Amino acid sequence: MEVLYRAHATASGGGREDGRSATDDGKIDVKLSTPTEMGGKGGDGTNPEQLFATGYAACYLGALRLVSGKAGTPVGPDTKVAAGIGFGKNTNGEGFNLDVELTISDHGLDQAVIDDLIQKAHQVCPYSNATRGNVEVRLTAK
Repeated sequence: MEVLYRAHATASGGGREDGRSATDDGKIDVKLSTPTEMGGKGGDGTNPEQLFATGYAACYLGALRLVSGKAGTPVGPDTKVAAGIGFGKNTNGEGFNLDVELTISDHGLDQAVIDDLIQKAHQVCPYSNATRGNVEVRLTAK
């Protein structure tokens, strides 16, 4: 693969519990806290699952705009992608897995058209390609 762009970030401190994560260019610099649902103290920081959700939602929306435009049926300007990222123990009891829900709304297209396009975008999106075969991803258009 020819790499067109590479992002750089560093996590420090306590990692997901009372840590920090920042990009090398300073555009992102966030405090990290583990949610109480995951056994953490909670707190006012974000967590890796929230960061993954924001990245996946944005990336998938870009892929959807690309494939819908190429198909001649572009999604509307108010299209939204909501990403839900679940975190839980994996079935073998050693480690953890993620679960992904992507919900597409305000797209302005007929249901049959959007249902086809969301599958095509799932084949194009780099996050979808990175998780394929490892993480269950459910796609819903409403």
